[in-house]
Amino acid sequence: MVSEEAGAVEKTADPLPDLPDAYLDLLKKCLLRFHDGATFPYAPDSGGDDDPHMTLLAGKGIMPHPQADAKVGRERLDNIQQCAATVIKEGVPGDFLETEVWRGGSCILMRAALKAYGDPSRKVWVADSFDGFPPPTDKYPSDPWKGRSQDIITRMGGSNKVTLDEVKTRFERYGLLDDRVKFLTGFFDTTLPNAPIEELAILRLDSTLYPSTYEALDALYPKLSVGGYCIVDDYFYTMCSKAVDDYRREHGIDDPIEAIDWTCIQWRKTR
Repeated sequence: MVSEEAGAVEKTADPLPDLPDAYLDLLKKCLLRFHDGATFPYAPDSGGDDDPHMTLLAGKGIMPHPQADAKVGRERLDNIQQCAATVIKEGVPGDFLETEVWRGGSCILMRAALKAYGDPSRKVWVADSFDGFPPPTDKYPSDPWKGRSQDIITRMGGSNKVTLDEVKTRFERYGLLDDRVKFLTGFFDTTLPNAPIEELAILRLDSTLYPSTYEALDALYPKLSVGGYCIVDDYFYTMCSKAVDDYRREHGIDDPIEAIDWTCIQWRKTR
């Protein structure tokens, strides 16, 4: 700034951008390999930016870029950031957790949000079998896909099976793999009930099938703090929404459900 006494016009430097949000915005674009209606360039013979159908599906989180680290769309990543910012600002106690993480992109964003917003102690829990879907079960009579879940597992198992080492590698690429990232490896009926988690501020379920959705809620929802968020990524699918609706009814949960996009919903725990 130049003083007026020197006969010069006083100038004030432009304010610095909001660096935490700028960092997270760039990270989300990298996780999706998608920005402003276009996918990032990749192999020339694979369609890429010249395929408008591909960019539409990528934008909605239906068919991700083949090199993406996150399968969800931009609205769902924005939602994760907003929830993280809110619970940190308001001091809602608890860690962050996602079930069925694919390549880990949503959990990478959770860890980045803790770093960007200066949270010193919360952990990010990454819960997955890292070996595809569990075998079908008749344990839940109200499961609409009971006896037919193998059809879904056969169709989806290959694309959803990502190894633990691959997920860790993707965390490392962003400089976000540390001792505050905790992995729960195995099927949810055995790993989640005994998980060493005291409190959660964000519980994000990306579980498609009825059993995995219900088991995650049954084991973890009681640990969600008042003021915390329960986010359900696959509510569009009947087997997931039925598990959520059954659990909410059985436990008298009447907190209003909010739609995030075409498939994802959330509610905030009030009691």
